[in-house]
Amino acid sequence: MKYIRLGRTGPKVSVIGFGAWQAGGKEWGDDFTDSSIIEAIGRSSELGVNLIDTAELYGSGHSEEVVGRALKEYGRNNFVVATKFHGEHLHYDDLLKACDASLSRLGISEIDLYQMHWTDPWEQVPLRETMEGLKKLHRDGKVRSVGVSNFAVRDLKEARELLDGLDIVSDQVRYNLLQREVEAEVLPYCMEEGISVIAWSPLAKGVLTGKYSTGKVPKDPVRVDGKLFNSRNLKEAEGLLEALREVASKRGKTMAQVSLNWLLSRGGVVAIPGAKKPRQAEENAGATGWRLTQAEIRRITEAAAKTHLSYF
Repeated sequence: MKYIRLGRTGPKVSVIGFGAWQAGGKEWGDDFTDSSIIEAIGRSSELGVNLIDTAELYGSGHSEEVVGRALKEYGRNNFVVATKFHGEHLHYDDLLKACDASLSRLGISEIDLYQMHWTDPWEQVPLRETMEGLKKLHRDGKVRSVGVSNFAVRDLKEARELLDGLDIVSDQVRYNLLQREVEAEVLPYCMEEGISVIAWSPLAKGVLTGKYSTGKVPKDPVRVDGKLFNSRNLKEAEGLLEALREVASKRGKTMAQVSLNWLLSRGGVVAIPGAKKPRQAEENAGATGWRLTQAEIRRITEAAAKTHLSYF
């Protein structure tokens, strides 16, 4: 497993992390249990994965509770724990309470990476107030490093100015072969400024695994109405999926592993795919320890460039 430092001052993390959104509950389907996710976290740890990412929003805290059980079982010191606070807790006092609640659910005394889940779209809470809360939590030793999620460049610049020298070590954004909007501004800015990019939904909610097609779509609440899975978009993705299938077959890898390896080839990117069961954790970890060739990267990138999704 390869490890990189988040930002310039953050913790060293595995380039493949464990995304615990699925641990929030049955909105991801009924083909898993809390216990199977805990086992998947344990297997990930055995394979060198140390970053585990959750949020208070996932299952209204249930994901954090599941992660907390895993930390207790497999050893808190074996993990870099990242969580996020959501939009109802942007006020100073609310943020301090939210952090304490997350610490309690996780069963830990310090959050390694505490992230603002998204900006306030209505700007009802001044960003300064929220950043003051994060500075307080860092001073009090409850938060080791500060990160953000779904921040555009303008938001990153403002937040950094308000933190008075406290680093933002990462921006967690949606990034995968089908959804590459961050490459326009966010990725270049983060690379230039030494801010790590944590890619959520790195497998496009499963589309890039080759599991779904126009005749086979997911039924779980999270994905059933998702635009990614409409017939037009699944048809549009066929060329890219064929390129992934072709490379995966030649390399003896899965399409998911090839997709994740492509992301890692961008440099400074950490991917946090989810896993419901140990075998999925094994597949995710298997995306490291080898490299796509430049010809393979070019083949995949060209196929992705020809893929145009519609969200309307």
